[in-house]
Amino acid sequence: MKLRVLGCSGGIGQGLHTSSYLIDDDILLDAGTGVGSLSLQEMHQLKHIFVTHSHMDHVLSIPLLVDTLFADLQEQPLLVYARAETIKILKEHVFNWQIWPDFTELPNKEKPSMKFIEMNPGEQVVVGERCIEMVNVNHTVPASAYIVESGDKVIAYSGDTTTNDDLWNQLNKRSSLDFMIIETAFSEEEVELAKLAKHYCPGLLAQDLEKLKHNVKIGISHLKPGDEQHIFQQCRDKINNKHVLCHLASGDSFQI
Repeated sequence: MKLRVLGCSGGIGQGLHTSSYLIDDDILLDAGTGVGSLSLQEMHQLKHIFVTHSHMDHVLSIPLLVDTLFADLQEQPLLVYARAETIKILKEHVFNWQIWPDFTELPNKEKPSMKFIEMNPGEQVVVGERCIEMVNVNHTVPASAYIVESGDKVIAYSGDTTTNDDLWNQLNKRSSLDFMIIETAFSEEEVELAKLAKHYCPGLLAQDLEKLKHNVKIGISHLKPGDEQHIFQQCRDKINNKHVLCHLASGDSFQI
């Protein structure tokens, strides 16, 4: 599998884009502002979006993307997978004809240009040779992680979460884990804010990684702009040498 980091920041700024990850050339894990770094030709190859939760930094590009691709979506709609709660929020607050047109009804309800597909934690979707499983995580709104498998290769993406057991239990059921993207939004100095906002800080992440049986390369994501180096250094200090850490940046690519 090819993994390309389109956006991995906890905010925006020059060179900073919010959460979006491209699997091969047709699958997005979340659709934050990072989608805008794709060329039009690359956008036209997108077929599937797997959404972790409803927060703006993870869904902002969906309405703009479907509008951009509208003319080419008449035969095959853009498929957006998410929890029922997430779909409800997007329908009520984004695709509501006031913030943005409801593309699940355009050009008509029989042949829409976008289709929501409800997923529940534990369910899997097969796209070509890739199998994507939704896993429950712990955030301020209903939220999910995704585990992507292709052959014997496994990628995990936490989305936004804090201390939980479901993600680690599901990962430990796999015989291997090749790469993991996990958020660490706040520094140790802001541990109480991290708990309130249900994000990881380095110490909380280090505690949860003790639950993981695999040795894995971990991409640290969602760091707050301006505090990235400090947070990442704290991750290196807190997390033992069992795992290899990398500070993700927009434009990074990995062959898994």
